[in-house]
Amino acid sequence: MRSTIVGLVAATMFVAAGAQAYPGMEKQAERQVQSSVDLISVLPKPFPIEAVPFKDSKGEAVDFSQYKGKVIMVNMWATWCPPCVRELPAISRFSAKIGSDDFEVLPVSIDLEGNKQVEPFLKSLGMEDFNTYYDKEQKLGHVFPLDTIPATFILNREGELIAFVRTFVDWDDDKAVTLIKSFLEQPQQQSKVTSKAD
Repeated sequence: MRSTIVGLVAATMFVAAGAQAYPGMEKQAERQVQSSVDLISVLPKPFPIEAVPFKDSKGEAVDFSQYKGKVIMVNMWATWCPPCVRELPAISRFSAKIGSDDFEVLPVSIDLEGNKQVEPFLKSLGMEDFNTYYDKEQKLGHVFPLDTIPATFILNREGELIAFVRTFVDWDDDKAVTLIKSFLEQPQQQSKVTSKAD
């Protein structure tokens, strides 16, 4: 019995530590929060993220490399998570409010039954047109900690992590629009490999 408990604790610590290696994941000092948008942590410098595959509604593999050149907002959610569900309509409106070809919102459900579970759920909410992705195996847990959801991870045009939040955010708040637009205004980095002059 004791070895089982020790094993579970070790496994939990391993999983929790797995995707928390990037700068800014350590506990931040308490600060005055006026808006839920203030909870978003902007990393001191971009952190490279592996292009781990997840699925679209047709079961096709998708990964972040397909969105190079765009700022992307990955929102991890599940049907059994009330704060996640509360965020969904605002996330849908937020995407429309930004209205840029250079910005993509990728809601990713981690429900174990994938679209079989999620599609009827969204229909029951009157959100059948909401475009979500699926990661029922939670492969994205290799690059993002998924022990707390909702969680949102923002990647720059190079596919590097630049900001994250691991709680509910009111995406209807104008501060969220201002933040994303500030990321969109940052120029795309030139290729890191430069050819030498002859």
